[in-house]
Amino acid sequence: MQPFEYTANPGRVVFGSGSIKKLPEEIKRLNKSKPLLLSTPQQEEQVRALEPILKDASITPAGLFSEATMHTPTHITDKALQYTKECGADCVVSFGGGSTIGLGKAISIRTGLEHVCIPTTYAGSEMTPILGETADGKKTTRSDPKILPGTVIYDVDFTMTLPEALSATSGVNAIAHAVEALYARANNPIMTLFALEGTKALAEALPIIVNHPHDADARSKAQYGAWLCAMCLGSVGMALHHKLCHTLGGSFNLPHAETHTIVLPHAIAYNAPKIPEVMKQLAGVLPGSDGDAIKGLNVLLAKLKVKRGLKEFGMKEEDVDKAAEIAVSNPYWNPREIEKGPLRETIRRCWAGEDAKADL
Repeated sequence: MQPFEYTANPGRVVFGSGSIKKLPEEIKRLNKSKPLLLSTPQQEEQVRALEPILKDASITPAGLFSEATMHTPTHITDKALQYTKECGADCVVSFGGGSTIGLGKAISIRTGLEHVCIPTTYAGSEMTPILGETADGKKTTRSDPKILPGTVIYDVDFTMTLPEALSATSGVNAIAHAVEALYARANNPIMTLFALEGTKALAEALPIIVNHPHDADARSKAQYGAWLCAMCLGSVGMALHHKLCHTLGGSFNLPHAETHTIVLPHAIAYNAPKIPEVMKQLAGVLPGSDGDAIKGLNVLLAKLKVKRGLKEFGMKEEDVDKAAEIAVSNPYWNPREIEKGPLRETIRRCWAGEDAKADL
């Protein structure tokens, strides 16, 4: 057994179908009464459905801000902060995926307001003390225990209408957190358990969801898996996969979950020579892997019918060199040394939409 250090992140989880009804109770538990509701423009109607639940418990929302967007741009955060002040909110409730939760974190860390999350995707931001923000086309990430939301309500009912395609990419995004936790520098036995169990749950549930989107058991299993994977993201450092996704997403305005989905097998292929034990563990929880984790990931993505090339989201071939430059310019820890040639080829394969291969 290797020596390790483990710090548990504080945070309260309320899990289960119908658990949204406990939102008023959770706000009162924090001694708050004027929540600001947050969402994207697309989810404004859904978040308004929380108002009657709150009003029935004598809680009147301070307001609703529905302009959350990808990569948490600071100009949107500034606008939301102004609104938060004007409406006199005493806590924030974020409803949605990573975009809305990111905005909730950005408001919370700047104001000290309590943050309650209601995730509707499998992205996992709700379990992390990490905030990624974009200003002038550049994405920067910081970590602070105060960024971690205090309460998370996982109500599977809100994931039942998550479109199949988004369920697939959001779920693979979650798997990426777990995979990188397996070889993280600060890995520990607890995170390994979470990572393998979370990956297994999602790899089994997602193909069912893509074909039967209203299967409640599969949805519940996927949300459980996503929670475990998010715990990994919140507890140990990430490496090449996440750095590449931040570079590509922030610099070329590529969609978050789709980028993670495309990059994951290629990032693992890059690191494979240096992580043989992890590759074995991963193969054991990926159906159809036949002992080869990269094959298992390729098989999973084929079953999920997801787009495999960044070029399908507007990235140009000439951007490959620029992305490689950015990715090597900011040194970070990774199990395999960052070498520009193989890294450029990794990014090119992501751009082209090829199957991942461990020949880099």
